Amino acid sequence: MDIFLYNTLARKKEKFKPINDGAVGIYVCGPTVYNYAHIGNMRTYIFEDTLRRIFKYLGYKINYVMNVTDVGHLVSDADDGDDKMEMSAQKEGKSASEIAEFYSKAFFRDFSDLNCIMPDIISKATEHIPDMIKLIERIEKNGFTYKISDGIYFDASKFKNYGQLAGKKHMNGIKAGARVEFNSEKKNPSDFALWKLSPKDKKRQMEWSSPWGKGFPGWHIECSAMSMKYLGETFDIHCGGIDHVAVHHTNEIAQAEAATGKSFVNYWLHAEFLVGCENDKMAKSAGNFITVNTLREKNIDPLSYRYFCYSAQYKKQLEFSWEALKASEKTLINLRESISRIKKEIAFDETKKPNKEAPYYERFLKAISDNLNIPQALSVLWEVFRDNSILPQEKLSFIYDADKIFGLDLFKECSPIILEDEIMEKIRERENARKMKDFKKSDEIRQELLERGIALEDTPSCTQWKKL
Repeated sequence: MDIFLYNTLARKKEKFKPINDGAVGIYVCGPTVYNYAHIGNMRTYIFEDTLRRIFKYLGYKINYVMNVTDVGHLVSDADDGDDKMEMSAQKEGKSASEIAEFYSKAFFRDFSDLNCIMPDIISKATEHIPDMIKLIERIEKNGFTYKISDGIYFDASKFKNYGQLAGKKHMNGIKAGARVEFNSEKKNPSDFALWKLSPKDKKRQMEWSSPWGKGFPGWHIECSAMSMKYLGETFDIHCGGIDHVAVHHTNEIAQAEAATGKSFVNYWLHAEFLVGCENDKMAKSAGNFITVNTLREKNIDPLSYRYFCYSAQYKKQLEFSWEALKASEKTLINLRESISRIKKEIAFDETKKPNKEAPYYERFLKAISDNLNIPQALSVLWEVFRDNSILPQEKLSFIYDADKIFGLDLFKECSPIILEDEIMEKIRERENARKMKDFKKSDEIRQELLERGIALEDTPSCTQWKKL
């Protein structure tokens, strides 16, 4: 089955042609582990996980690499300001390594709860400093670098295709970061740091010796060095968020190709933003972000968010609201419960293969192969589910198979999910009983919720609840 992907570099959908037949190498930009990832970040990881699932479903051998940035990601794209890891360590009174370990664990817990398959390789920046130094030396040898007071920089004016990914006609089209003043020592606004020298008046927790002096790597060099280490100097697919196009991925291409003289990546795929109120993107810097843990605290199954993400193709912005998420949660619950009832009625045999000759199966394959048109693929699933002319075993065989792509655990046996609305109704009922001095009923409601895994705590101002 041919796969078509929208290649940001070509600005069009293209038929996927792997470097090696039947195999695909994929690199995804992982988290900078200075804070929790928000659900906008996780939308990108869900898209990348779905891409991986599609390749696996279609029989490809996959090498899936994700980096973890635990040093070098500065506050500004213009290479000014402090390292986010160092800032978080100072703020929380911990070491940078403790910060990295804590937020890495938090990220991969969220990643797992969203049913994302763990990467084949998790590549930590701090464990690959020698690889980065060697890559910078190659770039330097080829004449693309210069030194200023705070580090070694890439001269973008010497790379003729700089900015091609972002659609810029020439490198001056990419401006310095708007949040900071342009570093006057830089030759061009687009030049970027390969190696930052440690400040003489400030002790850093993370710094390494190098041919240019003690310091730390730039953010962009990390991804180029690690991706090429595990996937080769030219590989198939590089993914990330749309915000990486203009600077991070543009710089990755420039430094990698300056070092090797080869094409870096054949297909670039980027997920659009999750937006909230007034179409603002969800961002840590703006303080308007929600985490997967927020969902757990509200007793919302994280896979309801995965289902919600499938309401729009990854290339389109998706507007978040609690109402839309609640609707997705109820739909997912109803689908699971309906599947469970049919399973019991027919003694479902999960070893039976789906009917691959059926027209609906062809439409499903076409949808997943057409630039991850998951909303259309999900529409086919619902069409099959509601079609009474399809026998129950055939129906469930298809849905069971399709869930290998969706990753929604549609057949997982689990306790019914208790909705927040239902809990609040019980709390209100208990409050009314207490006002009427019906303490027996009040205690019965408390016990009922406790048996369902919900503990109540009465405070002077209100009654709070938590899941045990």
